[in-house]
Parts: sequence; C-alpha cells; structure tokens
Amino acid sequence: MAKKDHVSETPATALLRAHGVAFTEHPYEYLEHGGATHSAQVLGFDPFTVVKTLVMQDEKARPLLVLMHGNRKVSTKNLARQIGAKSVEPCAPEVANRHSGYLVGGTSPFGTRREMPVYIEETILGLPRIAINGGRRGYLVGIDPQVCVQLLGARPVRCALEE
Repeated sequence: MAKKDHVSETPATALLRAHGVAFTEHPYEYLEHGGATHSAQVLGFDPFTVVKTLVMQDEKARPLLVLMHGNRKVSTKNLARQIGAKSVEPCAPEVANRHSGYLVGGTSPFGTRREMPVYIEETILGLPRIAINGGRRGYLVGIDPQVCVQLLGARPVRCALEE
C-alpha cells in the first residue's frame, strides 16, 4: 500500500510549510483513472472527505479550480450561475496540466503554476479535516479545510451532484 511515510517536497507542500500549515502525509499506490474513490478506499478514508481538485474553464477559456467531494460531481450549470459565467466546463488534461503545473491525477490547489480563482463546495468547509492532493499522483495531505479559504481565498459554492 504505502511505499514510504514521507514523500519528497512538492510546490504544494512547500507552500503549506512556508505558511506554517500543519498537515499529515498519505502516500498510496496511484491507479490510472482510479480517482478520489480509489485513494479513499486504499487509505481507508470516507470518499466524502477526500477532496478532488478540478481544473475547469469558463466560456472565455479562463481557468478556475473547483474543490469537490471525492464522491460528488460538479453541476457546471449551477457553478456557472453562481460565479457569473455563461458556462463552465472541465479543461482538457493537457490544458489543465499547463494551467496548474501538475499532472492530472496529481493536481493540488496549492502551489499552482498560474494563479486561478478557487471555488470550494460549501459543505467541505463543515468537515473537521479533509484529504486533498499534495501535488503528486498517489499523494494526499490531510488538512483543516479552512486552510483553502485562508491560503487560496477559496469561495464557497453549492454545485455538488451525487455521482
């Protein structure tokens, strides 16, 4: 399961450390297309507390990040309406990689190559702790969800759909 207890520094963990954020490290065996469901299962976490980082874009191809529960989908219609966009859609993987500086499957909202607006599903903020990507495939970090608001200026939205 876990290869080792400590994973080398990523831009995400460097940013968290620089801001004095306490976090736990959770490496796991990455599975192509396994997603948050796989990581939650392997690590023994509730998929509702595993947060995925999705790189999306509005109708003008402006990138944005959406933080969503691992077992929920984004209602792009609801999201667009709440952020004042005509439409929102997921970025193609190669475009997402360019915007974030991370590989899809290893995208963290922390330490991205490009600064983007961050939206967080409101119910995530009610959780005591979340597991979110630490900037590499097969690596989650455990943090207080309020860190997303404090460090990223994440704005709460309501756009979750049952998978």
